[in-house]
Amino acid sequence: MITIDERLLVEEFLFKEARLADESCYSEWEALLEDDMHYWVPAEAGQEPDDRRVSILNDNRTRLATRIRQLNTGVRHAQVPPSRMRRLISNIEIEAIAEGEYQVRSNVVLYEYRIQANKEMVVWPARVEHKLRMRDGALKMYSKHIHLLSSEGPVRGLSFII
Repeated sequence: MITIDERLLVEEFLFKEARLADESCYSEWEALLEDDMHYWVPAEAGQEPDDRRVSILNDNRTRLATRIRQLNTGVRHAQVPPSRMRRLISNIEIEAIAEGEYQVRSNVVLYEYRIQANKEMVVWPARVEHKLRMRDGALKMYSKHIHLLSSEGPVRGLSFII
């Protein structure tokens, strides 16, 4: 069981993380990460992070840092100009898994307006699982798993932080 204060802290973290990703504030988003971060988008429903099947994304902290450096150059052609994005987060479930550590499950719908070429709106519904820990008085993320509803169909370019 978590307290109201813990719930508010976790929800504030989720909303801040979403805003930073939506607004392409990648360096600030990266500051939310722990060194043991695992960022994963499975390719199949029911897939486990440690199985050997192909994933859409399966990044550790180092690979995420590389991805963020590329995005920050401003010359990642798939994101010039950057997509306009907004996320809606709902059905937030929070479980304390250790002292100062939380597993958070939520439903997320990301709206991406691809302004680069054909000005297309793409919708990315997903079930997202975060693992957060308290570090120096602030929550940090050490795991984010994004289970896309459409993962087994065509997934067009995830050239941003989802």
